[in-house]
Amino acid sequence: MSSPVTRRSFLQTAAVSGGIIGLGDFAFLSRLPKVTAAEAKLDPKIVQFHPELEPLIRLLEETPRERLLEEVGSRIQRGLSYRELLAALLLAGVRNIQPRPVGFKFHAVLVVNSAHLASISSPDSDRWLPIFWALDNFKVSQAQDVREGNWTMGPVDESAVPPSHKAKQAFITAMDNWDTAAADAAVAGLARSLGAHEVFEIFCQYGARDFRDIGHKAVYVANSWRTLQCIGWQHAEPVLRSLAYALVDHEGENPAKRDAAPDRPWRNNLKLAPQIRADWRGGQLSESATAEMLKTLRHASATEACEKVVELLNRGTAPQSIWDALMDGAGELLMRAPGIVALHAVTSTNAIHFAYQTCADDETRRRLLLQNAAFLTLFRGEPAKQGVLVDQFEATPLETSNPIEEIFSEIGKDRMTAARKVLTYVKENHGAKEFVDAARRLVFLKGNNAHDYKFSSAVLEDYQHVSAAWRGRYLASSVFNLRGSGAADNDLVKRTRAAFKA
Repeated sequence: MSSPVTRRSFLQTAAVSGGIIGLGDFAFLSRLPKVTAAEAKLDPKIVQFHPELEPLIRLLEETPRERLLEEVGSRIQRGLSYRELLAALLLAGVRNIQPRPVGFKFHAVLVVNSAHLASISSPDSDRWLPIFWALDNFKVSQAQDVREGNWTMGPVDESAVPPSHKAKQAFITAMDNWDTAAADAAVAGLARSLGAHEVFEIFCQYGARDFRDIGHKAVYVANSWRTLQCIGWQHAEPVLRSLAYALVDHEGENPAKRDAAPDRPWRNNLKLAPQIRADWRGGQLSESATAEMLKTLRHASATEACEKVVELLNRGTAPQSIWDALMDGAGELLMRAPGIVALHAVTSTNAIHFAYQTCADDETRRRLLLQNAAFLTLFRGEPAKQGVLVDQFEATPLETSNPIEEIFSEIGKDRMTAARKVLTYVKENHGAKEFVDAARRLVFLKGNNAHDYKFSSAVLEDYQHVSAAWRGRYLASSVFNLRGSGAADNDLVKRTRAAFKA
């Protein structure tokens, strides 16, 4: 068991050239009120008593990008809370940025929960930084939306909103038919008549039913629901309208009337899910079953991968061992082909796993597990040829007494060597808190796009969800998209520092 890490020893160990953890880099934040861990939990009831939220949303919408940080900073100094700002940021994005396609400029909305996760996982003194970044990113996306037609969410057609006792079935029918107008009206009725968890049970299936937008639909379902849990369900209706509009996005003819490739795994898994034994949630952890599943993911079709999941569960394998394979398998795709596609194998797995953990319906959980296996084969494309295997690469000894500095410096030189050193670090330290804290701080300092926040929040969260035997290898794979200490600092910290300079 490693000895407790004090803040002082952590700073001494993790400080590197460019300042991974150096407090001096963020000294300007001392001029702002700290966001305590208690406040970041965001009791939804508190937001309901702030009638000034609409003016705040308009402030975010109407203030020029070059002045927004100063305006928001001034309001924070006068008492604007983290909770209010997070709510206004999400709602401004939902109202002003078209969620089709689900990605690209719409990352301004998708990333809000990722920025929030980074905030609540950081020291009190740092918690404003991810939100400042998300504010700036919103302005960039808002400007792009204006250039592309200036989409704005309009009012719902009240005459078409079904009564509360018919809203659920009306919504399901509209979604099954990929009917945009009917879904928009029905989801308004759904938001007004059902509770948060019941709504989520419905949405998480539609978020995972097709592979269009490379997993972003599942990400939007998870992230929007998680943010609503923070800011309050009273804001659900416009968010759910945006979400429904995103989920029925498709190309060409109505998918309900054709057999399109992105829809086939879901249709197949509707048939496979009932074949899983009734007591499937039990079973035994099995490293050999995880290795078997990983091997299958490297060459199998979507159908074959899902059939392997059914086989392993029916043999008595614990679902956790399947998830170990899916998470490490996503990491392996990133190691084999670092880039935007493999990155989304990780973030969509994070989103589907969250939905799996959160929903209560047994059939839905089966479908989500199967669908995640299918998605990984689609992210992979053709069967993998010889290359790095996440369960077989060897650890490399650490060479210095400052492992955090050594690893994050290595990321900019040789990511595979950095991964090998992470494996050693996790084994020797029996944990990874210092690594996780340093990785997150580097995103604050050097991250320059939404994927830096989306990926880091997903991988640093899911590290805790992988079994001990596989955890180190999953974390090692993360260095293929984390920022190294040698990367250039972003402009946002400099701009924020200038905005709050005394």
